[in-house]
Amino acid sequence: MVHRFSRVIILFLIIAAALCTAGVAIAQHDAHEAAPAVAASAPEHGDAHAPGAVPAAPASTTPWWIWPLSLFVVTFILGILAVLGGVGGGVLFVPIVGGFFPFNIDFVRGAGLLVALAGALAAGPGLLKRNLASLRLALPVALIASAAAIVGAMIGLALKPNVINTLLGATILFIVFIMAIAKKSDFPVVPKPDTLSQSLGIMGIYREESLGKDVEWTVHKTPMALALFIVIGIMAGMFGLGAGWANVPVLNLMMGAPLKISVATSKFLLSITDTSAAWVYLNQGAVLPMIVVPSLVGIMLGSIIGVKILAKSKPKAIKWMVIGLLLFAGLRSLLKGLEIWK
Repeated sequence: MVHRFSRVIILFLIIAAALCTAGVAIAQHDAHEAAPAVAASAPEHGDAHAPGAVPAAPASTTPWWIWPLSLFVVTFILGILAVLGGVGGGVLFVPIVGGFFPFNIDFVRGAGLLVALAGALAAGPGLLKRNLASLRLALPVALIASAAAIVGAMIGLALKPNVINTLLGATILFIVFIMAIAKKSDFPVVPKPDTLSQSLGIMGIYREESLGKDVEWTVHKTPMALALFIVIGIMAGMFGLGAGWANVPVLNLMMGAPLKISVATSKFLLSITDTSAAWVYLNQGAVLPMIVVPSLVGIMLGSIIGVKILAKSKPKAIKWMVIGLLLFAGLRSLLKGLEIWK
């Protein structure tokens, strides 16, 4: 059974790679075909500066349904890998779709926020019901991170696409580095809670089923962590990545919250932070249903399949496969932004 699932994953990855390559090839082919038409429609030399002279837009010969279908297949695979690799869908979606599909990076980032938001909204109620996501921990962080995410979204929409691609590629490579070296602690030791966390009442208790007992927890280094969440919020809004990759290490390793509390609270945080940034993209017209709808459906269906495969897979192998995929996508975004690999 495990081997069959492994073959299915490999087959899907091959199809995804083929579709990505085909997408780039078709886009480049259309651009080359349209170039003579643009040149022919350009004004004569004497009329080059005529007020009404506007170059004709390149006409694509690709059927419109090719891109939504390709997007659905790719995001379905990303949904599987996101669950198996323990990362948010937005972290995989933005660099891969932005790097290998002929979509403007603004539309991709807007869709990426909604992809991350959909997963967070689906998981949030269950995590709160099980007392794993802590409102006392989430709300102060959410207030700061959501405000920062709005600023980040406004900055991101003001920057040129090549600048965004360059910064996105550098950020993805940094995420790869964090994923490769980060360690997790199930039950960090907090010698003494700090004054701010005590004033805000950031503490709690939850049922740890693996130990068969209730676990009490507190946090420390709260001011430093809240300052970091300003940076995390700006990056989440600017690149449309979500912020689970950064939330969990800060909550778990810096503040000292148990791993389950950190993961669950991080997931709940995305439903607030990403909503704030998503409204900016929506208001600026950077959310296209043709990109968002197949992406959401693909990610959700892929996540359902990923949960079923998770019990039979080898997490370490999947983790390094995701790291390799992100490394390739990050390099692609960086080189695209630097106009080395167009």
